Amino acid sequence: MRFTLSFSTKIFLIIAIFQFSKINAQQKFSKRQIQKIKLETVDLVQNRFKQTQVMIDKVFSFAELGHQEFETSKYLTGILESAGFEVEYGISGIPTAWMAKWNYKEGPVIALGSDVDCIPKASQYPGVAYHKPMVEGAPGHGEGHNSGLPVIITSALVIQQQMKENDLGGTLVIWPGIAEEQLASKAWYVKDGYFDNIDMCIFTHVGSNLDVSYGPSTGTGLVSVEYTFFGEAAHSAGAPWRGRSALDAAELMNIGWNYKREHLHPLRRSHSIFTDAGDQPNVVPSRASIWFFLRDITSEGILDMYNDANNISKGAALMTDTSVTSRIIGAASPRHYNKVIAEVMYENIKTVGLPKWTKEDQMLAKAVQKEVDSENTSGLATVISEIGRPRAEPKSGGSDDIGDISWTIPTVTLRFPSNIPGLQGHHWSNAITMATPIAHKGGTAGAKVVATTVIDFLTKPLFLEKAKDYCSMPIIDFDKQKQLYETSLIYLANNNNIEYIPIHQPLCDVDNCSMITMDTILYRDKNHLNILGSKLIGAYLAERLK
Repeated sequence: MRFTLSFSTKIFLIIAIFQFSKINAQQKFSKRQIQKIKLETVDLVQNRFKQTQVMIDKVFSFAELGHQEFETSKYLTGILESAGFEVEYGISGIPTAWMAKWNYKEGPVIALGSDVDCIPKASQYPGVAYHKPMVEGAPGHGEGHNSGLPVIITSALVIQQQMKENDLGGTLVIWPGIAEEQLASKAWYVKDGYFDNIDMCIFTHVGSNLDVSYGPSTGTGLVSVEYTFFGEAAHSAGAPWRGRSALDAAELMNIGWNYKREHLHPLRRSHSIFTDAGDQPNVVPSRASIWFFLRDITSEGILDMYNDANNISKGAALMTDTSVTSRIIGAASPRHYNKVIAEVMYENIKTVGLPKWTKEDQMLAKAVQKEVDSENTSGLATVISEIGRPRAEPKSGGSDDIGDISWTIPTVTLRFPSNIPGLQGHHWSNAITMATPIAHKGGTAGAKVVATTVIDFLTKPLFLEKAKDYCSMPIIDFDKQKQLYETSLIYLANNNNIEYIPIHQPLCDVDNCSMITMDTILYRDKNHLNILGSKLIGAYLAERLK
């Protein structure tokens, strides 16, 4: 019997054979080989414990505020350049920003990053369980950022060694979050294309456990905006009627916004400080400025608050016969982390485990918890956190401009246990452990997790393909879900002289239905469109209804 294949069948077979060959080529390492490489990786990180310790303590000693991280950047880039990384300085026009790259053959491009700036008035002697500034009133690492890039660099140097020894192709990209406390760099990195050709990103941040999450993160996005009012100076006693107080305008805006707070949704947060309140009491202030952080869990909510603040500023200017300008200082999108990377990382978290804390470690932790009246008095964590999953109810909180990167490429944040549970954050107490064995052990555990996770993605390319598909649904699966309700809609339409218009076409192509199109986020959460997504559907319906 003779079989004749159609042209389409031949094409299908060619594609299938190609795909099989591609997948087969990717299976370069057996499970046993990968496990061996990962065990070696853990040992190599541990062997660099002293180097990790020195980096953590050194960056702690610099204690540089946002946009002032010159010594920190010089020190860390020096280590990377000595290891063969090529460093581009001053990226996105930010003097202290940089990006370091190292390549070995073809393979995935993996970015590893963390923040480096500190906060004002958080100077603290490490290891002292009460408030004792090293320099009174000076900045300090009460946010723990001194540990993040040392964790990344230790893991990168180990990965680099393993790539050479095991012939693992790929590119490592190391970068710092500059002025993160002002949300002033990562959105610019994205805007300027520094993450356009990167496949995935692992970010780290100090925490009190080893944990990772996926989906919408607890916390908010924000816009950071400063309003400056301009009036007319005059002698405050001699001729105050000839002046127009810019400070009055700034105060009125602050009062207006405080009245607005009553009508803000509980998930929205806002805070402000005066950055310019005049020069001296006997001169009517001709210039005054107030700086706001406006936070929400959605981008739409942030824009709503920003528009409200703009209107209030105009009202304050009208009431005082002054003028007003505004400038965006920073911004951050709400974070959304990749499920595939998080699940792969969590398996490594379980393998690495928490550090073995000494009696002295626990004694220090409990003493600090007692000193700040923490509700948690149990000391350092001894049980690994569960993987963080999307919450049934969103929760407000802090922001991080890693959110902008998380919507650009598959991203997760690893939190590593270099701090004490139950502290208030952004506080001198959070600096106490950050140059002690607690930070060194916690940072080493974090480096082990980062390094082994990168090994997974270098040796298992299908993991990366799945990570990139996380924000979309195959059209076959979408059609299955659609059939659950579409049959009823079609029946109702046919029996009531109604036209049924499927609205999924703008959201889907021949293969997938995506949450993102043309770099625009279309969904508020897993099941609901946001305003931009709704406008897209609205435009589609308007065209159909013509």
